[in-house]
Amino acid sequence: MSSGDLTGLDDDGLADEFAADRLDDASLVEAADPAGMLRQVASSAAQVRTAVRTCSEVDLSPVTAAGRPRAIVVAGMGGSGIAGDILAALVGSAASTQIVTTHDYQLPGWVGAADLVLAVSCSGSTEETLAVTTEAARRGCQLVGVGAAGSPLEAIATQARAPFVPVASAGMPRSTLWALAIPLVVVAEQAGLIEVGADVYEQTAAKLEELAFQCRPTSESFVNPGKSLALDLMNTLPMIWGSSPLAAVAARRFAAQLNENAKYPGIPGELPEANHNQVVAFDGPFAPGAGLEASSGYPLRLVLLADPSEHPQVARRRAASAELATERGVRVTELPMTGEHPLLRFASVVPLIDYATVYLGIASGVDPTPIQVIQELKERIS
Repeated sequence: MSSGDLTGLDDDGLADEFAADRLDDASLVEAADPAGMLRQVASSAAQVRTAVRTCSEVDLSPVTAAGRPRAIVVAGMGGSGIAGDILAALVGSAASTQIVTTHDYQLPGWVGAADLVLAVSCSGSTEETLAVTTEAARRGCQLVGVGAAGSPLEAIATQARAPFVPVASAGMPRSTLWALAIPLVVVAEQAGLIEVGADVYEQTAAKLEELAFQCRPTSESFVNPGKSLALDLMNTLPMIWGSSPLAAVAARRFAAQLNENAKYPGIPGELPEANHNQVVAFDGPFAPGAGLEASSGYPLRLVLLADPSEHPQVARRRAASAELATERGVRVTELPMTGEHPLLRFASVVPLIDYATVYLGIASGVDPTPIQVIQELKERIS
C-alpha cells in the first residue's frame, strides 16, 4: 500500500495499524524524511550547549551593564519569533520589566531609548524583523541581534554598534528553536531578569538528549513516546490547552509544529480562557459523543499540557475539562511538564511535540520538511 493510502482507509483501526507499521520500520522512516528533520530535532541538546558557549564569546555588556531596561521587545516571526514568547513565559508576569513580542513590521509606538529590542531571525533576512530592527536603531533603542552570521540582520546590528549573536541553523528555523531562544535567556539573565546558571543549561541539554534517545527512529512505537503520541493524534483534530503561560507557549508551539511538520491543523488554547469558549466544541459536530454526525470524520482530541506551577483553580479546571471531554467521547492526552526550573519544564515537553509532529507527517505519507505554500506566498508578495 502506498503512503498516500494511509489516510484514505475507511477502517480507522486498519489505518492506524498501517501507520504504526510504517513508523516501526526504520528504513521507511528514513526514506520518508529525506531532508533529515528528525536529525534536526535531535540536535536540540547541542544547540543549547553551543548557544551558551557562543553567548560567552559575545560582549553583551553594552546592553546588560546598565541593568534592567524599562521593557524588552522581541521581534521575530514563525519559528524564530516564538523565542520571544518563551522568554516572556520564562521570566513571568511578576517581573518588573515588561517583555512583549512583536510579530509585525512595526515597533509599538511607546518603544524608545529606555527599552531593549531583541531581534531574532534564523536566516537573518526575515523582512518583518529587519523592518522592526531598522526602526529600533532609528529610535535609539538598545539592541541585540540573533541570527545567521553575515546576514542583513547582522549588518544592521553592526551599523548600530549593537551586539550580535551568530546562530548556525539546524536546517529549518522551527528546528533551530534552542539556538534562537537560549541567547535571549542569557541576555535576560545578564540583565538581572531571570536566574538560570550553568547547571540549569546543562540539565536542559541533558533532558533534551534523554528524550531524543527515547524518541529515536529505531525505537518502536510502543516504547517511543514521540511515535505513540503521533499515533494518538492521527485522524483526529487536536485541541491543545496549556495550564500556565509557559504551557500555553508550548501549546502554540505544538499547533505550529503540527502545521509545518505534519501539514496538519491544531487548535491551541490556554486555561482558564479556553474554558470560556473552546470547551463548547465538546458539544459540537467534532465531538464523537455529541449525537451528531461528524462533518469531517476527524473527531476532537483534547491534549492537556500540565504545568506544576499552574494556579490551583486551573488545576481543578484542567481535571474537570478532561472529565467533560471523556464523558462526550473526546479522547484526552495529558502531557505533564516536569522540572523545578521553568526552562527544564519547557524542555520536558517540547521534544515530544517536535518528534510527534514529524512522526505524524511520516505516518501520513507527508514529507515533514518542505513548506512550499509559504514559499509560494512569499513569491506572490515580493
